[in-house]
Amino acid sequence: MDNLVQWLTIQLDEDENDVRRGYLRAEPAPDYEGWDKATTAGLPPIVAARVLRETDAKRRIMERYAWLREHGDTGDIAWVLPLLALPYAGRPGYREEWRP
Repeated sequence: MDNLVQWLTIQLDEDENDVRRGYLRAEPAPDYEGWDKATTAGLPPIVAARVLRETDAKRRIMERYAWLREHGDTGDIAWVLPLLALPYAGRPGYREEWRP
């Protein structure tokens, strides 16, 4: 599962970096902290903003999962990370054994 965590973190970093570099662009810039017109253009503001919110939410889920693992309390949540990774299944490095 550690490999999946590392791989998924890289995918989230790429999504966030793409938005912030302007590959996902929105005009006018949404009113979110850290945004300016240099980081957005092209896509509707809601799309670029949603990508950042989704990335943040996924990171929080992964942090909670890591905390639970660290404290030996994962219970029946092994399905969480494979589902978070599923949208990235077409990217290099995705392993079929991660598919839910």
